[in-house]
Amino acid sequence: MSSPAPQPAATAVRRNGQRNFFRRLVPWLGALVLIGLLVAGLWPKPVVVETTRVFTGPLRVSVNEEGKTRIKQRYVAAAPVAGYLRRIPWKAGAEVVAGETLLAVIDPLPPALLDARARTLAEAKREVAVASVAKAKEAHRFAATDLKRVEQLSKDKVISPQELEAVQARESAAARELAVSESTLKQAEAELLEFVVAPGVTNATRLPVEVKAPATGRVLKVFEESARVVNAGMPLVEVGNPADLEAVIEVLSRDGAAIAPGTKVELEHWGGPQPLRAQVRLVEPAAFTKVSALGVEEQRVNVVVDLLTPVEERLSLGDNFRVEGRVIMWEEARALKVPSGALFRRGPDWAAFLLTTNQVQLRLVKTGRTSGAETQVISGLKEGDEVILYPGDRLRDGQRVQPTVINVEK
Repeated sequence: MSSPAPQPAATAVRRNGQRNFFRRLVPWLGALVLIGLLVAGLWPKPVVVETTRVFTGPLRVSVNEEGKTRIKQRYVAAAPVAGYLRRIPWKAGAEVVAGETLLAVIDPLPPALLDARARTLAEAKREVAVASVAKAKEAHRFAATDLKRVEQLSKDKVISPQELEAVQARESAAARELAVSESTLKQAEAELLEFVVAPGVTNATRLPVEVKAPATGRVLKVFEESARVVNAGMPLVEVGNPADLEAVIEVLSRDGAAIAPGTKVELEHWGGPQPLRAQVRLVEPAAFTKVSALGVEEQRVNVVVDLLTPVEERLSLGDNFRVEGRVIMWEEARALKVPSGALFRRGPDWAAFLLTTNQVQLRLVKTGRTSGAETQVISGLKEGDEVILYPGDRLRDGQRVQPTVINVEK
């Protein structure tokens, strides 16, 4: 026998019940999905960090400042006498030999001619002097005659000794007046003859003065190139040897106090492919005040260094050339080091975040020397450890991180 067919009313009821169940289930499913999205959005994500490794390599501590070169021994040829300087044909860079190369020639000055008024005044002055001499001679002659007469009377005991002494004093005063008048006459004649060319005397017959090179080297600067009248002592040509160079580096006085003679120096950015080797010869004992580019007054001191690089390797380097000096205070060929950006202060100590399985671990680090960009590690880290660069305030001990960029030693 076949089973009876289901009733249409029961089937409709069952379908309506299933439809109502799914309608009640949809809001709960939506709520669960929303809660899941909120949890996923609020769940703490790993912090993206940049890492680097602790490695062993060369490390040096240096003082880097600008400087300039200068010739050790400079010589300035000056005019030994006043005269008329002939035009100097030399240019900067010309080679000269000590005691042989003629740098300059100075001719004697020609006598100057007086104008009519000045000549009249000079002649009148001379005439006054001549008259004064004649007057003084007459006064002296009279005083001398009077003295002889009084001396004879004094021998005969006719006059007193006081009268004799008075006549002697007048004769001495007259002699002095005569001497002064004669000196005034000579001065007036000299002033008049100074501007008058004596017969047969010309510039051609006067001997010029030659100025020769005081040292072997090159001409550095020509002070007076054109022909002109010069005074005694006026600088004419500067001479020096460009191969005999030194460098002067301006450092802060606190750095200069720590620099000792013999310290190794490298001169960079001088124009050649390789740095120049040098060493400190002297730290000048006196500092000076200099205003920096930011307007801050700084106490600086000059550090004088000798160049050790052979001349053949720096032929293009000259006097007053700019260089960048690197004074090496300390260096180590194999030092355990880490970039300074990975270290930060934790109380009185230095610390770093060590990366271990996508988590960071706080490590206290004992540091040594620092070059600014890199710092020597004494203890707390070992070679190959991966540390966080520039952690800032965003990391905590045990926090999950996601490294993105790994800086590897080149």
